[in-house]
Amino acid sequence: MNDAMDGLCLFVSDLHGSLPRYRRLFRLIAEETPDAVFVGGDLLPSFLRFSDARAGTPDEFVGDFLVPELRALHSHLGAAYPSIFLIMGNYDLRAAEGEFTRDEYADLWRYIHQKRVTYGAFDVFGYAHVPPTPFRLKDWDRYDVSRSIDPGCISPEDGDYSVEIDRRRVRYATIQDDLEALTGDRDLSRSVFLFHTPPYQTHLDRAALDGRVIDHVPLDVHVGSIAVRRMIERKQPLLTLHGHIHESVRLTGRWRDRVGQTHLFSGCHDGPELAVVRFRLDELDAAERVLLPVT
Repeated sequence: MNDAMDGLCLFVSDLHGSLPRYRRLFRLIAEETPDAVFVGGDLLPSFLRFSDARAGTPDEFVGDFLVPELRALHSHLGAAYPSIFLIMGNYDLRAAEGEFTRDEYADLWRYIHQKRVTYGAFDVFGYAHVPPTPFRLKDWDRYDVSRSIDPGCISPEDGDYSVEIDRRRVRYATIQDDLEALTGDRDLSRSVFLFHTPPYQTHLDRAALDGRVIDHVPLDVHVGSIAVRRMIERKQPLLTLHGHIHESVRLTGRWRDRVGQTHLFSGCHDGPELAVVRFRLDELDAAERVLLPVT
């Protein structure tokens, strides 16, 4: 494995179980042999599309597609197989989380939701929760900094879950508290964060809500996490990676942003191509985003 400072890293997000996008990603990994690949959530076929025979259910997608494809890639690349860091996203059923934490897949990926792992001389943190959304599935929705929600959204207490939940935990848990517990007083200057949600009021959280009004209240076009924004402002990690808002790049023309010294990258795309961000941790200003056609 290359030194983490010098090694090529790839970042993708919101593949939503698309077999063509995944296969294009695997070909790219075989061609470019990156040192690390970060996958920012919404990994699985949509819970609304279980009848899609190409992808199957979430469990089938992991066991029948993702694992065999990555086993073949691992066999082909040998020692050049990258470190793969991944989290889930708000469209992923948490009932399938156990598929990513199985010991037998530990050589294929590192599942890092609410964890800190090391990558060379760097810390890598993962966090999948998002502020309350308009969608009924709430496996990954969490109150942000208080028990308030935007107009048109459904509270975590009123939605549906694919797993048994602690209702008291849902009522009182916040992204803000989670991030404080995850990071503590640690120096984050050499840290990479793999988030699903973007931070609030950046180029990365711009949603297509222009002119929308609910109960006479105009909707905020910025839908990212206030807690994530505050953590970045206060603790200044080296790099944060984000997904979730597919249309943000199209609306703003920007796939990256800065908050103080922290670099922010989005892996989202709302077109048919595979969006990939290429970067090296010692040359973040030189990072690039490419759109690769899929078949």
